[in-house]
Amino acid sequence: MKNHLLNIPNRALLSILTLTFFFTQVALGQKNIYENKQFKNISASHKSIAILPFLASVNLAQELSDEMQLELEASEGIAVQEALETYFLKMEKRKHYRVDFQNIKDTNVFLKKREVSYQSLDIYSIKELGEILGVDAIISGTITLNVQLSRGDTKAFKLLDYVTGNTKYGRIGIKISDVKTGKLLWKYEKQIDRKTGKNTTELIASMMRQASRKFPYEK
Repeated sequence: MKNHLLNIPNRALLSILTLTFFFTQVALGQKNIYENKQFKNISASHKSIAILPFLASVNLAQELSDEMQLELEASEGIAVQEALETYFLKMEKRKHYRVDFQNIKDTNVFLKKREVSYQSLDIYSIKELGEILGVDAIISGTITLNVQLSRGDTKAFKLLDYVTGNTKYGRIGIKISDVKTGKLLWKYEKQIDRKTGKNTTELIASMMRQASRKFPYEK
Protein backbone atom coordinates (compact mmCIF):
# COMPACT_ATOMS: atom_id res chain seq x y z
CA MET A 1 0.00 0.00 0.00
CA LYS A 2 2.81 2.38 0.92
CA ASN A 3 4.63 1.65 -2.32
CA HIS A 4 1.45 2.35 -4.26
CA LEU A 5 1.03 5.71 -2.55
CA LEU A 6 4.64 6.61 -3.15
CA ASN A 7 4.19 5.95 -6.87
CA ILE A 8 1.41 8.53 -7.24
CA PRO A 9 3.69 11.61 -7.01
CA ASN A 10 6.12 9.96 -9.43
CA ARG A 11 3.35 9.43 -11.96
CA ALA A 12 2.18 13.00 -11.51
CA LEU A 13 5.72 14.25 -12.00
CA LEU A 14 6.07 12.17 -15.16
CA SER A 15 2.83 13.62 -16.51
CA ILE A 16 3.99 17.16 -15.76
CA LEU A 17 7.34 16.55 -17.46
CA THR A 18 5.61 15.05 -20.50
CA LEU A 19 3.24 18.00 -20.84
CA THR A 20 6.09 20.47 -20.34
CA PHE A 21 8.10 18.75 -23.07
CA PHE A 22 5.09 18.79 -25.44
CA PHE A 23 4.32 22.48 -25.00
CA THR A 24 8.01 23.35 -25.25
CA GLN A 25 8.20 21.56 -28.60
CA VAL A 26 5.10 23.38 -29.83
CA ALA A 27 6.52 26.72 -28.72
CA LEU A 28 9.83 26.02 -30.41
CA GLY A 29 7.99 25.00 -33.56
CA GLN A 30 6.09 28.29 -33.63
CA LYS A 31 9.32 30.28 -33.18
CA ASN A 32 10.70 28.62 -36.30
CA ILE A 33 7.86 30.03 -38.40
CA TYR A 34 8.32 33.25 -40.36
CA GLU A 35 5.43 35.09 -42.00
CA ASN A 36 5.85 38.19 -44.14
CA LYS A 37 4.02 41.16 -42.60
CA GLN A 38 2.56 41.93 -46.02
CA PHE A 39 1.33 38.38 -46.58
CA LYS A 40 -2.39 39.21 -46.64
CA ASN A 41 -1.95 42.06 -49.09
CA ILE A 42 0.44 40.21 -51.39
CA SER A 43 -1.52 36.94 -51.39
CA ALA A 44 -5.00 38.46 -51.63
CA SER A 45 -5.31 37.51 -55.31
CA HIS A 46 -3.70 34.07 -55.01
CA LYS A 47 -5.83 31.28 -56.43
CA SER A 48 -3.34 28.53 -57.24
CA ILE A 49 -0.16 27.21 -55.69
CA ALA A 50 2.36 24.61 -56.87
CA ILE A 51 4.51 22.29 -54.77
CA LEU A 52 8.02 21.75 -56.10
CA PRO A 53 10.28 18.77 -55.40
CA PHE A 54 12.49 19.76 -52.47
CA LEU A 55 16.22 20.23 -52.89
CA ALA A 56 17.74 17.40 -50.88
CA SER A 57 21.20 16.80 -49.49
CA VAL A 58 21.74 13.25 -48.25
CA ASN A 59 24.85 12.11 -46.39
CA LEU A 60 24.71 8.37 -45.75
CA ALA A 61 27.36 6.32 -43.99
CA GLN A 62 28.08 4.25 -47.09
CA GLU A 63 29.79 5.72 -50.14
CA LEU A 64 27.76 6.06 -53.34
CA SER A 65 28.67 6.80 -56.92
CA ASP A 66 27.89 10.31 -58.16
CA GLU A 67 24.99 8.96 -60.21
CA MET A 68 23.51 7.04 -57.29
CA GLN A 69 23.91 10.08 -55.03
CA LEU A 70 22.00 12.29 -57.45
CA GLU A 71 19.24 9.70 -57.82
CA LEU A 72 18.99 9.31 -54.05
CA GLU A 73 18.69 13.04 -53.44
CA ALA A 74 16.12 13.44 -56.20
CA SER A 75 14.00 10.61 -54.75
CA GLU A 76 14.11 12.16 -51.28
CA GLY A 77 13.19 15.59 -52.65
CA ILE A 78 10.27 14.20 -54.64
CA ALA A 79 9.13 12.21 -51.59
CA VAL A 80 8.67 15.49 -49.69
CA GLN A 81 6.71 16.95 -52.62
CA GLU A 82 4.42 13.89 -52.62
CA ALA A 83 4.01 13.92 -48.83
CA LEU A 84 2.99 17.59 -48.84
CA GLU A 85 0.40 17.00 -51.55
CA THR A 86 -0.97 14.02 -49.61
CA TYR A 87 -1.23 16.12 -46.46
CA PHE A 88 -3.02 19.03 -48.14
CA LEU A 89 -5.45 16.70 -49.93
CA LYS A 90 -6.34 14.99 -46.65
CA MET A 91 -6.77 18.26 -44.79
CA GLU A 92 -8.50 20.24 -47.55
CA LYS A 93 -12.07 19.49 -46.41
CA ARG A 94 -11.27 20.16 -42.77
CA LYS A 95 -9.11 23.25 -43.22
CA HIS A 96 -10.91 24.86 -46.19
CA TYR A 97 -7.90 26.38 -47.93
CA ARG A 98 -8.57 29.46 -50.04
CA VAL A 99 -6.19 28.34 -52.80
CA ASP A 100 -6.09 25.32 -55.10
CA PHE A 101 -3.01 23.11 -55.03
CA GLN A 102 -1.74 22.18 -58.47
CA ASN A 103 -1.55 18.43 -59.04
CA ILE A 104 2.13 17.54 -58.62
CA LYS A 105 1.97 15.28 -61.69
CA ASP A 106 1.04 18.36 -63.72
CA THR A 107 3.74 20.38 -61.98
CA ASN A 108 6.43 17.87 -62.88
CA VAL A 109 5.15 17.51 -66.46
CA PHE A 110 5.24 21.29 -66.98
CA LEU A 111 8.80 21.37 -65.66
CA LYS A 112 9.86 18.48 -67.89
CA LYS A 113 8.35 20.08 -70.99
CA ARG A 114 10.45 23.17 -70.35
CA GLU A 115 13.50 20.96 -69.71
CA VAL A 116 13.73 21.97 -66.07
CA SER A 117 15.35 18.99 -64.38
CA TYR A 118 15.50 18.30 -60.66
CA GLN A 119 19.19 19.20 -60.64
CA SER A 120 18.55 22.55 -62.36
CA LEU A 121 15.61 23.70 -60.23
CA ASP A 122 17.76 26.03 -58.15
CA ILE A 123 19.02 28.04 -61.14
CA TYR A 124 15.52 29.32 -61.93
CA SER A 125 13.94 32.22 -60.10
CA ILE A 126 10.54 32.00 -58.45
CA LYS A 127 9.15 34.30 -61.13
CA GLU A 128 10.48 32.06 -63.91
CA LEU A 129 9.14 28.90 -62.29
CA GLY A 130 5.78 30.58 -61.70
CA GLU A 131 5.48 31.46 -65.38
CA ILE A 132 6.30 27.89 -66.37
CA LEU A 133 3.76 26.43 -63.94
CA GLY A 134 1.06 29.07 -64.35
CA VAL A 135 0.46 29.55 -60.61
CA ASP A 136 0.33 32.47 -58.18
CA ALA A 137 2.60 31.03 -55.49
CA ILE A 138 5.11 28.24 -55.02
CA ILE A 139 5.89 25.92 -52.12
CA SER A 140 9.54 24.86 -52.17
CA GLY A 141 12.24 24.00 -49.69
CA THR A 142 15.31 22.08 -48.68
CA ILE A 143 15.94 18.92 -46.69
CA THR A 144 19.22 17.57 -45.32
CA LEU A 145 19.33 13.94 -44.21
CA ASN A 146 21.68 11.30 -42.86
CA VAL A 147 19.16 8.50 -43.55
CA GLN A 148 16.99 7.50 -46.49
CA LEU A 149 13.83 8.81 -44.85
CA SER A 150 11.50 8.00 -47.75
CA ARG A 151 12.07 4.29 -47.07
CA GLY A 152 11.47 4.71 -43.35
CA ASP A 153 13.59 4.11 -40.28
CA THR A 154 13.25 0.49 -39.19
CA LYS A 155 15.78 0.60 -36.35
CA ALA A 156 14.51 -0.59 -32.98
CA PHE A 157 13.88 2.15 -30.45
CA LYS A 158 16.51 2.58 -27.75
CA LEU A 159 16.24 5.08 -24.91
CA LEU A 160 20.00 5.60 -25.10
CA ASP A 161 19.58 6.98 -28.62
CA TYR A 162 17.76 10.01 -27.23
CA VAL A 163 20.59 10.63 -24.78
CA THR A 164 23.36 10.29 -27.36
CA GLY A 165 21.50 12.17 -30.09
CA ASN A 166 21.34 9.20 -32.47
CA THR A 167 17.71 9.99 -33.28
CA LYS A 168 18.57 13.05 -35.36
CA TYR A 169 17.96 12.64 -39.09
CA GLY A 170 18.66 16.16 -40.36
CA ARG A 171 16.73 19.36 -41.01
CA ILE A 172 13.92 20.58 -43.28
CA GLY A 173 12.79 24.01 -44.40
CA ILE A 174 9.47 24.73 -46.14
CA LYS A 175 8.75 28.09 -47.75
CA ILE A 176 6.02 29.82 -49.74
CA SER A 177 6.99 32.46 -52.30
CA ASP A 178 4.92 34.91 -54.32
CA VAL A 179 5.37 34.45 -58.06
CA LYS A 180 4.61 38.03 -59.09
CA THR A 181 7.12 39.69 -56.75
CA GLY A 182 9.39 36.74 -56.00
CA LYS A 183 9.12 37.61 -52.30
CA LEU A 184 9.32 35.08 -49.49
CA LEU A 185 5.92 35.00 -47.78
CA TRP A 186 6.17 32.17 -45.24
CA LYS A 187 8.85 29.81 -43.97
CA TYR A 188 8.97 26.97 -41.47
CA GLU A 189 12.17 25.20 -40.40
CA LYS A 190 12.50 22.16 -38.18
CA GLN A 191 15.04 19.60 -37.05
CA ILE A 192 14.15 16.06 -38.10
CA ASP A 193 14.38 13.16 -35.65
CA ARG A 194 12.51 10.01 -34.67
CA LYS A 195 9.94 12.06 -32.77
CA THR A 196 8.92 13.89 -35.96
CA GLY A 197 8.30 10.65 -37.85
CA LYS A 198 9.96 7.49 -39.12
CA ASN A 199 9.33 8.31 -42.78
CA THR A 200 8.67 11.31 -45.02
CA THR A 201 4.88 11.09 -44.83
CA GLU A 202 4.91 11.00 -41.02
CA LEU A 203 7.42 13.86 -40.92
CA ILE A 204 5.32 16.19 -43.08
CA ALA A 205 2.11 15.33 -41.21
CA SER A 206 3.81 16.03 -37.88
CA MET A 207 5.35 19.29 -39.09
CA MET A 208 2.20 20.66 -40.63
CA ARG A 209 0.11 19.78 -37.59
CA GLN A 210 2.44 21.90 -35.48
CA ALA A 211 2.32 24.70 -38.04
CA SER A 212 -1.43 24.43 -38.70
CA ARG A 213 -2.37 27.45 -36.61
CA LYS A 214 0.10 29.51 -38.58
CA PHE A 215 -0.45 28.16 -42.10
CA PRO A 216 -1.55 31.30 -43.94
CA TYR A 217 -3.93 30.00 -46.62
CA GLU A 218 -6.60 28.68 -44.29
CA LYS A 219 -9.95 30.48 -44.52
